[in-house]
Amino acid sequence: MATPLRGVIDFFGQIGLYDVVLPFILVFSIVFAVLEKTQIFGMEEVEGKKYTRKNINVMVAFVMSFFVVASSKLVEIITEVSSNIVILLMLAILFLLLVGSFYKEGEGSFLQGGWKTFFTFIMFIGIIFIFLNALHTDSGDTWLDVFWDFVSEGSGGNAVGSVILIIVIVLLMVYIVKEPGNKDSSK
Repeated sequence: MATPLRGVIDFFGQIGLYDVVLPFILVFSIVFAVLEKTQIFGMEEVEGKKYTRKNINVMVAFVMSFFVVASSKLVEIITEVSSNIVILLMLAILFLLLVGSFYKEGEGSFLQGGWKTFFTFIMFIGIIFIFLNALHTDSGDTWLDVFWDFVSEGSGGNAVGSVILIIVIVLLMVYIVKEPGNKDSSK
């Protein structure tokens, strides 16, 4: 049974809100923010105060956004990647809620030190997998499928296994030969 709100959502899809307007706004916002932050086009001085060249930054972001929206393949990739990243973010938040339920208030945070680095690394790997899954080859396979086939079959699997073995051996050697740290070195 279709509700009136579902009809509104379908109407937005028919007029191109999801395929044109939202990707345009997303790309425009990101490009404009990067241009403002990096100040690639320099600064201009107005009445003794320095400002970024907003007019140039807006135009470049506007044109780049139109180029992206003109390519249906890029819009498809942006849509798939952004939806999967939202899922990854939701999974991370739900996981942290579960872990946080075992801590008392004022007891400290779970994400301190090595755990924070570990979860940042896991999120980075997740984003790489999301991008590889969003990009398709000419044959229709995703790059993630191509990567997985290379890793799991034939000489690629042997090469990857060799690299992993070398990395594990090096990490074990570093762990074994490292000097014990003096935790009370401030005195």
